Amino acid sequence: MQIIDRRRNPQGKSLSNRQRFLRRAKRQITEAVREASAQRRIRDVADGERIVIPTDGLAEPRFHHDPDTGHQEGVMPGNKTFHEGDRIPRPGGGGGGEAGREGSPDGDGTDAFGFVLSRDEFLDIFLEDLELPDLMKKTVSRTESTTPERSGFATSGAPANISLLRTMRNSLSRRIALRRPSNEELEKLRSEIAELERSEPESSRLEEARIRLAFLERRTREIPYLDPMDIRFNRFEAVPKPITQAVMFCLMDVSGSMSEAMKDLAKRFFMLLYLFIQRRYRHVEIVFIRHTHKAEEVDEDTFFYSRETGGTVVSTALVEMRRVIAERYPPSDWNIYAAQASDGDNLTADGPEVAAILDRDILPITQYFAYVEVSGGVGELLKTDSNLWRAYSPFATSHPNFAVRRVADRADIYPVFRDLFTPESQSV
Repeated sequence: MQIIDRRRNPQGKSLSNRQRFLRRAKRQITEAVREASAQRRIRDVADGERIVIPTDGLAEPRFHHDPDTGHQEGVMPGNKTFHEGDRIPRPGGGGGGEAGREGSPDGDGTDAFGFVLSRDEFLDIFLEDLELPDLMKKTVSRTESTTPERSGFATSGAPANISLLRTMRNSLSRRIALRRPSNEELEKLRSEIAELERSEPESSRLEEARIRLAFLERRTREIPYLDPMDIRFNRFEAVPKPITQAVMFCLMDVSGSMSEAMKDLAKRFFMLLYLFIQRRYRHVEIVFIRHTHKAEEVDEDTFFYSRETGGTVVSTALVEMRRVIAERYPPSDWNIYAAQASDGDNLTADGPEVAAILDRDILPITQYFAYVEVSGGVGELLKTDSNLWRAYSPFATSHPNFAVRRVADRADIYPVFRDLFTPESQSV
């Protein structure tokens, strides 16, 4: 059986049934998305995805025969075998040839349910629970959005913003000030007149009471219970909403020691990082730095697609990062992050310089520094520590804002990325 929903809804996300299903099957869908993301091309991460999840554990609605239909009789067209009163035997198996008729030896099995996630739904699940660690609010130089906040009362506004408490308080104050008769006072006077009509129908007191009642009733009509001047509306002012400023430095080794497979792994990691920042944060600037034996700040296209190569001096990338921070990103105003990808190859004499710059100039002003080392053989990690790994390893244990990881295959990129940017990630 196949059910097709043909309700008109071009966006696809406002259907309440679809959203209820996504919430109910959140765990299975999340696992399916993570498995699918490890197999797809990085440029396709931002697209939707058709995923398949097991129906085991899902309380899905199903169609079945109504057991309370009672006894039914009918004539089926084309019947040449059975007569009234015959018992129809149960079919021995399903169609599909002999293979389809053969049962499972243990009787266990799992049905699969496939459906297509939209681009927004896939990215929401793909990037769920990821964040930049230790993002702190610092000096804000610009704002983008505002948030409404209560700011007293106004004499005009939308009906939905009427302040009932303040309106009734104004009404009561006005009625007291103008001495509007209360209902209790009118009822008391009417009871007194009724009593006088029974006991003293011709007395002057009765006439005075009637005159007094007519005056109070006229005054009640002239002084309304609720006047337009009493109405007050809740007033709101648009207050600027501060935006936390952050910058992410992407440092990539493109020297001659980096093979095409290594560069592909590094680029995939940075593409995933770029997508994550663009999707989850506003006003997080990204600085791209490529280095060989020299380093330079480049644009996005040059960073990902330039084929320039050369020798390897890692300290030049850190020096360039330090220069850019000094010129444009004062640490007192910006949250500074850095992610570096390399094969670990570096001049032995440059190791102490790298460690000194990192310890003296970079780590004290950064919220988080992640180093990802790509291996030479696809699917195999280096059996010996590289020069850069030996230089960075001490910082991974002594600095809580420094992390090192290794990537050996495309399937490792997403798990390593999640490990680096989940809130509970720990440096090892």
